[in-house]
Amino acid sequence: MGQDVDHQEFTGEDRRRYRAKVRRCLDVLARMLTDRDFSVGEPLVGIEIEFNLADATGDAAMTSAEALAAIADDDFQTELGRYNIEINVAPTPIAGDGLVELETTLRTDLNEAERKASATGSGLVMVGILPTVGEAHFSREAIAPDPRYSLLSDQILAARGEDIEILIDGVDRLELRTDTIMPEAACTSTQLHLQVEPDRFAAVWNAAQVIAGVQVAVGANSPFLLGQRLWHETRIPLFEQSTDTRSDELKTQGVRPRVFFGERWITSVFDLFEENVRYFPALLPIVEDEDPAEVMASGGVPELAELRLHNGTIYRWNRPIYDVVDGAPHLRVENRLLPAGPSVIDTVANAALFYGLVAAMSVAERPVWSRMPFAVASDNFYAGARRGIEAEQRWPGIGAVPVRDLVLHHLLPVAAEGLDQLGVSSAARDRYLGVIEQRCALGVNGATWQIEAAESFDRGGDPTAAMRRLVTAYREHMHGGEPVHTWPVP
Repeated sequence: MGQDVDHQEFTGEDRRRYRAKVRRCLDVLARMLTDRDFSVGEPLVGIEIEFNLADATGDAAMTSAEALAAIADDDFQTELGRYNIEINVAPTPIAGDGLVELETTLRTDLNEAERKASATGSGLVMVGILPTVGEAHFSREAIAPDPRYSLLSDQILAARGEDIEILIDGVDRLELRTDTIMPEAACTSTQLHLQVEPDRFAAVWNAAQVIAGVQVAVGANSPFLLGQRLWHETRIPLFEQSTDTRSDELKTQGVRPRVFFGERWITSVFDLFEENVRYFPALLPIVEDEDPAEVMASGGVPELAELRLHNGTIYRWNRPIYDVVDGAPHLRVENRLLPAGPSVIDTVANAALFYGLVAAMSVAERPVWSRMPFAVASDNFYAGARRGIEAEQRWPGIGAVPVRDLVLHHLLPVAAEGLDQLGVSSAARDRYLGVIEQRCALGVNGATWQIEAAESFDRGGDPTAAMRRLVTAYREHMHGGEPVHTWPVP
């Protein structure tokens, strides 16, 4: 939810007007998809990364305002928690050495931000969940000062009608009750963007759903929360539960959650926006003055602000985005399921795997999703999140297969083909897919490294100290810049 909103109270009339306006926006979008030019020229990719802030001991540092003031770069923005910030990297061409340039830009920006933030007594940590986050960081006092975050928290709690309950069974078991959505702030992610034309959107989104289990398994980097070892990618259940507006009764009735994998393959991007309007009530019913039908009739490009804001409060793991860029309408897939980190090169390698696979799979004569029930894609996703790089996936023509074998023997050649189609240089292709290959060959990703390091640190019997040592060791390797499969275990 990137739009600026003021803290306010909403009435029943506000919600009625908003519902009518969102439906009007949806009707206009339907006409735009056939009447307007959404063409994509040179393939552009974008990336957002959320960071945690930690002090010298490894504890979460509630210094986002001070750190952002010191960094003084518009690419770095506030996030939900006072111990989070985010970087938005401008869209860049992927062809040639575009991925290498993206890595260089990220590395330079991270180094400079780290140098400046150090003056505030905090440093940046690119990790799915900071192991030292505690229950104190789930309080209202930990919410960033931007009013949109408090407003969102209040509306989710009001819609739910009761406190949020977190229950995650992993190696350990975590039970937690909270009166804010602040457990969501513990979930720091990497978000990949890919601009897509309307006639290709369904194929690209379906391909992204197919590979979600592979992505989250290979990229898992969130095994700890509140000192408990849970899933390899604990962000997935934590994010789903911390933004859930449903009571137990509504869950039993089958009401859909706002963090939504989906329930079917699609034939058009319109399917997703229509589902959003049909199934999900408004959280932030803010109505703007624009009449989208009048703007379109006059030859302009409507902002569709209400539809975009509504879409921003429904957290699909692969989310459709409508935007207006340089006066032109624009569609993209926002891939939201990856954790932050472990290192910059790992992040770009994860991106290369995603872009390569969706590029190749979306143009296949017999696409994978035509041979895979949607429920299998969903099961694969949660299996990958739970067991990480040691998970199994069910794959057409193969059956149940370890994800490492699936990637090494079947998917890496497909990703290479896709990157070739996108015009990526052979050197860049081999650099980043080589990282994925070694990760799978060795069975090492961010989650497995953290688990092994924590076991080493915890031999003294002090779990709190072990988590602090884990953060400081992780941060040192992260800034060292080497991929995680090369990190020595302390």
